Amino acid sequence: MQEISFTPGELNDGFVVAINIEAKEDQGEAVAAILESLVEPTMAEPGVKLFLPYRSPTNPLQFFLFELYRDEKAWAEHQATKHFKEAIEELLPRSAKRERMPYVPYTSP
Repeated sequence: MQEISFTPGELNDGFVVAINIEAKEDQGEAVAAILESLVEPTMAEPGVKLFLPYRSPTNPLQFFLFELYRDEKAWAEHQATKHFKEAIEELLPRSAKRERMPYVPYTSP
């Protein structure tokens, strides 16, 4: 994986998707492995700035993903990739809950 660096201004310029996932009982390790497998191919996509999965230290069934894309089109392109489709096919049956919230930079009037 290539080393990438962004300035704070560049990090605030893009399309963010915040995702909360709750794994089903006894599926935490499987969900963790699926998310881990997505990091390298997702970070190799041209429209992806960051793809960071996290796991709760207090509840091993809770996961959070911070995804930063160049723009909304790049998010759509990510969802069309083979690695995303394969991961979702494995992830959804193991998840009790999955919430995705898109965000854009806030600018004051």
